[in-house]
Amino acid sequence: MINVLIVDDDAMVAELNRLYVNRVEGFSCCGVASTLAQATAVIYDPLQPVDLVLLDVYMQQDNGLDLLPTIRASGRAIDVIMISSASDAATIQTSMHYGVVDYLIKPFQFPRFEEALNGWKEKKQMMGAHQYYEQADVDRLLHGGAPELADSKRLPKGLTPQTLRTICQWIDAHPEAEFSTDDLANAVGISRVSCRKYLIWLAQITILFTSIHYGATGRPVYRYRLQPEQAGLLKQYCQ
Repeated sequence: MINVLIVDDDAMVAELNRLYVNRVEGFSCCGVASTLAQATAVIYDPLQPVDLVLLDVYMQQDNGLDLLPTIRASGRAIDVIMISSASDAATIQTSMHYGVVDYLIKPFQFPRFEEALNGWKEKKQMMGAHQYYEQADVDRLLHGGAPELADSKRLPKGLTPQTLRTICQWIDAHPEAEFSTDDLANAVGISRVSCRKYLIWLAQITILFTSIHYGATGRPVYRYRLQPEQAGLLKQYCQ
């Protein structure tokens, strides 16, 4: 069983990730840490097996990036998948510098989460299967094990071209707008749940940029806006 430590100070998000982990065959959540101090204690505990860390960036008391050098300094064979709303270049570049194996930008759907865990597991198994490597083996490790990018021409199950067209036409008519799921659902006259599925998919294929905002209640609100360089791709779905 692969042991996964979740580091996130949002109890609801941590619980959702725990449920996600336990849905993926061969993985088990071995603990949840809400601070970097708690996470460090687990990482340096020789009696606590940890294979993989799911790490948030934005925490009330800490910056998750500060845990990365701690993990490397521990000398333990622990890999990291970042799960965060942080999408700025500096954060992602720092994460890559420390060798994170994947980076999931919130919000995401379970299939992408599952791909991240299984993709990491496949690479791990491939690395353990060889004492020496051929070039083809190295190529597969570096390029063949990463989750494939979403196919922008094939709609996921449950999405229809007609509704997608309606949504894309509204976005195309408001290229400078930043909007929430509720804003768009009310504007085009579809349910919030349905609208959110389309927005998540459009974000996955990089047509939309996603940002997260915390209101007075502390509950996050995801807001979206068109990536200007993807305006041409958006128009293909407006036809």
